[in-house]
Amino acid sequence: MHPIGPATMRRLLVHEARVHAVPRRELRDLGDAILLHDPGEAEPFWNRVEAVRWPSEPDAFDRRLTEILVLFASIGRQPHVWAAPLHDSPFDLVARLAANGFRPVGLGDVMVLGDPRASLRAAAEPLPTGVTLELLSRLVGPAAQAAASDVVDVLLDAFDVVAERRAGIMDETVVSLGHPWFTHYLARVDGVPAAVARRATFDGASYLSSIGTATWARGRGLGGLVTCLAGADAIEGGSDWTYLGVFSDNATAIRVYERSGYERVGESAADLLLV
Repeated sequence: MHPIGPATMRRLLVHEARVHAVPRRELRDLGDAILLHDPGEAEPFWNRVEAVRWPSEPDAFDRRLTEILVLFASIGRQPHVWAAPLHDSPFDLVARLAANGFRPVGLGDVMVLGDPRASLRAAAEPLPTGVTLELLSRLVGPAAQAAASDVVDVLLDAFDVVAERRAGIMDETVVSLGHPWFTHYLARVDGVPAAVARRATFDGASYLSSIGTATWARGRGLGGLVTCLAGADAIEGGSDWTYLGVFSDNATAIRVYERSGYERVGESAADLLLV
């Protein structure tokens, strides 16, 4: 496990939330937490409170929780808290939320690039035979649409996403392709889109996301390749921290990231919904 303090964890959580706020979501600093809110989408992933620093005294905690529940009611969203054990407060936040009707719907891990050697080595080596790599950034108009279509083809296959969500994912991908924070990495095998990753770099940190490999192209190390190349560019760009998020039960992805030099931070974070 990689040691990291509460202040740094909050910095990374705010950084990640700012990434997810692009293009249409709202990010509010509540002082003792941050709120990510999507006015047009009720999906809990896009509507959550995290980086929690609430009072430990029982009455004060209950008052603050009541205020947060009222806040969620005012925006018409299901109360949702991303908890980060060892970094949030009070230390028994998860237990207190459970006592108030919140239930875990999953666990996630933050992983940081602790050993950059694999990333730097991958960047220095020639690509495998038949593999080409495109770095896609600052694209607009037809070029952005064409690039987004190739990226989204891989994402829908890699994550088994229903076709009905394609339009929304396309819209977000087109926006990020034109945004100065983002670079998309697209690996092709014999010209066919095969693996993707996305890097968002600003304020001295880089967040990697949307890392996936098409089902037909798995087993060739392409997921690790795009992860390493994005990490190498983050290092070259001067990022103090390069990090990503992963579901705790995704053992395959965790192994890929560990081989790429990433280490899990603290304990797995509970994803808690009021049910």
